[in-house]
Amino acid sequence: MTATFTRTDRQHGPGQRKYRHPLDAFVPDPAGMTPLCDEPEFAAIMEEMVADEAPRLFAVVQEYGERVDGQIVAWGMAFADHAEVVSVTRGQRMSLPTPESALGLFKFGSHIRARLVWFNPDAATPADDDEHF
Repeated sequence: MTATFTRTDRQHGPGQRKYRHPLDAFVPDPAGMTPLCDEPEFAAIMEEMVADEAPRLFAVVQEYGERVDGQIVAWGMAFADHAEVVSVTRGQRMSLPTPESALGLFKFGSHIRARLVWFNPDAATPADDDEHF
């Protein structure tokens, strides 16, 4: 979708050009409103909001046999009311009621089952210093 902008020289003096986005008709103009706080405080408030509302990250892992082998087949984000899942190889995207809803879609026969593994940043393998130049 391409936005169409309208020139509104009549609302502004000669030589002043202002372009309005068509969706501006649906949003009140904030010009003249007082900011809630200064920039550092606003940035801190937004950072806290993002931390509080961030979705939880998980992987869907296929397990072959009884811990014989395994692979990540999808990644997901769990929100309060649903989950978004993206497969690693097939480019498939799904919106599901719960993260657990993905499990049945990734099991295969009787030898491959799926499990959820919640992302734990503390479990990551430390970077090897020799890899950095």
